[in-house]
Amino acid sequence: MSYLHSIILGIIEGITEFLPISSTGHMVIASSIMGINESDFTKAFEVIIQFGAILSVLVLYWRRFLPNWGFYKKLFVAFLPTAIIGFAAKHVVDQLLESVQVVAWSLILGGFVLVWSDKIFAHLTAVGRKTSDLTYKDSVKLGLFQSIAMIPGVSRSGATIMGGLFLGMQKKEAAEFSFFLAVPTMAAATLYKLLKIYKTIQPEQIGILAMGTFVSFVVAMLAIKFFMGIVTKYGFRGFGYYRIVLGVVILVLIYSGHQLHLG
Repeated sequence: MSYLHSIILGIIEGITEFLPISSTGHMVIASSIMGINESDFTKAFEVIIQFGAILSVLVLYWRRFLPNWGFYKKLFVAFLPTAIIGFAAKHVVDQLLESVQVVAWSLILGGFVLVWSDKIFAHLTAVGRKTSDLTYKDSVKLGLFQSIAMIPGVSRSGATIMGGLFLGMQKKEAAEFSFFLAVPTMAAATLYKLLKIYKTIQPEQIGILAMGTFVSFVVAMLAIKFFMGIVTKYGFRGFGYYRIVLGVVILVLIYSGHQLHLG
């Protein structure tokens, strides 16, 4: 992996992490097009650069993260289902991560869900519950929705947003809570990957990781602002159509003989 690869993947991570379009699906196509060899480092790289996206949330929403124990408790409770299920189903998740077909079909099915949600939850554009209205029971439910994103291609933000809509949250509030929940979830994933590779990482790879992380940070801040503007005006259906098209493209590439891989 080169610095150019890290910049491109950092851009893709920054754009797709908080949009309900699956960063995994985009990484599949980008890594394959650029011919990046699959290795422990490249797999870890795609997780670790998420730290840049985490920082973008903290910078943009720093007031929400000022000492507020009720808010922190809700985030922690929502994070627990993903942590517990992820640990218990680690081997199953690892197997799913090896299937590009799973990514493609998840993108397509998730796309139809987003299109459908805009019709069913149209009333939640201007009205609905806020993050402050959530109970601890609601937080657990949102955490369970986020856990669905362990299936590659589902989209962590998309699954969490759908959970929020089912709980009657306003679209803007559901999207923002998905950003907040990303902080402990992605921080844990990043730390886990760092602990796994820190003994084997090479000096030149540290620079590549730093570059990808920085780029993802800058791009994610722009992507979040763009996303909130789109959601407020148009809802989620555009992202749904995009997912469907991307999923079909991946399937066409697979069945036409192209060797796509994850990582």
